[in-house]
Amino acid sequence: MPRKPRFNLPGVPQHIIQRGNNREPFFYSSDDYQKYLDDLKQSAKKYDCQIHAYVLMTNHIHLLVTPMMENGISQMMQALGRRYVNYINTTYQRTGTLWEGRYKSCLIDSEMYLLTCMCYIELNPVRAGMVDHPEEYIWSSFNQNAQCLSSGIINNHPVYLTLGETAEERQFVYRGLFQRYMENDLIHQVRDAINHELVLGRSEFKDKIEKILNRQTRLAKAGRPSVKEIRAVYYVCI
Repeated sequence: MPRKPRFNLPGVPQHIIQRGNNREPFFYSSDDYQKYLDDLKQSAKKYDCQIHAYVLMTNHIHLLVTPMMENGISQMMQALGRRYVNYINTTYQRTGTLWEGRYKSCLIDSEMYLLTCMCYIELNPVRAGMVDHPEEYIWSSFNQNAQCLSSGIINNHPVYLTLGETAEERQFVYRGLFQRYMENDLIHQVRDAINHELVLGRSEFKDKIEKILNRQTRLAKAGRPSVKEIRAVYYVCI
């Protein structure tokens, strides 16, 4: 089965997930987490990608990134992967693949879902039962978006900047988002979009992307194919 083509729209944020091979860990020490962040910072700068949120779990990572140049995310992830895999293999005297296939990504409708995606990403350690509150997990962007901590990795998206006129106001409003319960339906929407590499957004946003890229942005409808679909397949085959 051929791979889906990558979404390639500069200026439109993407949710990215990459897992360890066989779901095994690829962070073994604090130095490893810090090395990954250092490589992420360098690769993002080199390929003009803006990082809005991230979380480094033991066996997978989530990123929310806006590419500012064509193929920026693909180039960033390739460079990041090469640097980090070489570091891990050298440090731990191992060989072989580190990742479970290629990374997955989906487009994000920033006007409606950017903040939702940021919360989803930074709540991962809470959902995993690792901490009670996202501020307790140091390997995510929460304390950079919600507190005064700065690492030089995060670029504030224009939607985030609308939360307040000052950094303090924006951080206060952002912290308030985590006091609300994220409904299961919304969690499933985020997961479906990233797992199937589609689009998280409103219907009109998906329609717009389909026209621009001429590719599927929604999950296919379940059930028997329509007569129109059967005829289309028939005429292709004859």
